[in-house]
Amino acid sequence: MRLTTAAQSIASPRMADLEFFFDPVCPFAWVTSRWVTEVATQRDYDVEWRFISLRIINEQLVADWYTPAYKASHQAGLYSLRIADEARLAYGNATVAEVYTAFGNALHKGKRLEQLRDDPVTFAKDVLGAAGLPTDLAEAALDESHDAYIRTDSAVALERTGKDVGTPILTFRPGGHDEGSFFGPVISSAPRGQQALALWDAVEMLAVTPGMSELKRSNRAPLNFD
Repeated sequence: MRLTTAAQSIASPRMADLEFFFDPVCPFAWVTSRWVTEVATQRDYDVEWRFISLRIINEQLVADWYTPAYKASHQAGLYSLRIADEARLAYGNATVAEVYTAFGNALHKGKRLEQLRDDPVTFAKDVLGAAGLPTDLAEAALDESHDAYIRTDSAVALERTGKDVGTPILTFRPGGHDEGSFFGPVISSAPRGQQALALWDAVEMLAVTPGMSELKRSNRAPLNFD
């Protein structure tokens, strides 16, 4: 698999069309990311893949539902984000996308969250190797030096939307005068083809409309990772 070096990524002058803040363990973020990649392919959009850690943003949370098992799954997400950050430093944004794809398929389609939680380095080496990515990235899972960058990215995401949100967070037209950010869309399955484009256009319009803050309804369908 072709890798993009960090130098090549930095050399590109084009501003991203979207910034996508993700935690790899969030199933809804994963479904939304597959919709985003569908649209990016159809319209030749650039997506910058950025980080938001559920473990970090919930570190002060005290609630009955936030059980040790829940915290452990969020810690697994942090292991993954450390690896993604190492990929960012070594190879650039394109490889972050490839790492996210590899981990997302393994965690959500493959239902391997428990393996990541219990033995992150072994899990990561297996998943990265199967995807043709450098397996030495796996060692970053336990490297806490990445947490400062992940924490900063998480703070940026919440500054754009407010704190009472989850993952994913999307920023449309980043850096533009009409930049707009949202938590979501939270979707149960990723639309394809023209439906994917229609949803993008609708969400983008809402995101960049001044004064627009919230549009919500309850989840109505089971998650579909196909």
